[in-house]
Amino acid sequence: MDVKELMAGGSILPVTRWGTPVMHAPTRRVEAFDDDLRTLVRDMFATMAAARGVGLAATQVGVDLAVFVYDCPDADDTYHQGVICNPVVTLPEGDARHLVADDEGCLSLPGGYQPLARPDFAVCTGVDADGDPVTVEGTGTLARCLQHETDHLNGIVFGDRLSGRVRRKLNAQAEELAHLYPEDWPVTPKRRSADED
Repeated sequence: MDVKELMAGGSILPVTRWGTPVMHAPTRRVEAFDDDLRTLVRDMFATMAAARGVGLAATQVGVDLAVFVYDCPDADDTYHQGVICNPVVTLPEGDARHLVADDEGCLSLPGGYQPLARPDFAVCTGVDADGDPVTVEGTGTLARCLQHETDHLNGIVFGDRLSGRVRRKLNAQAEELAHLYPEDWPVTPKRRSADED
């Protein structure tokens, strides 16, 4: 099935927050490539778009399945869209490994951003929503997205990769803006801050 068909017709779901058990445990492999999976993927695309994200893992809508969706630019600002089930990320090693420290955020900790060094190139393999093999090579933000979303499916949030000091800054930043994000966000849209009025 073409990914464009999966990017339409979904329902917006609440984004699951850090601290919820499903966010911090490894997921189950996708075994059934059926209508239930396609419905989940459509809902994930709708939720990601409503939250203005570039990637979303199933755990972020409370489902412990190894699947994520993305609509994300690479280093050349070319957008890529897709769905990957049972992803495995391979990163460069040795001289081919170049780390870039960029601000990273997470829809499950809305409002918080802190620098995290990650390789600027990643290869993600898995299968699509039909169970067909897929390989995505990512640069720039797409490389970061492939790593971030695969981490989610392994029970890792990006804050786990930060030092204690930086993670405290991240949590304080998110806490300061928490009042702008309703409990069921993005079903209920983000509230406007005073400086946006």
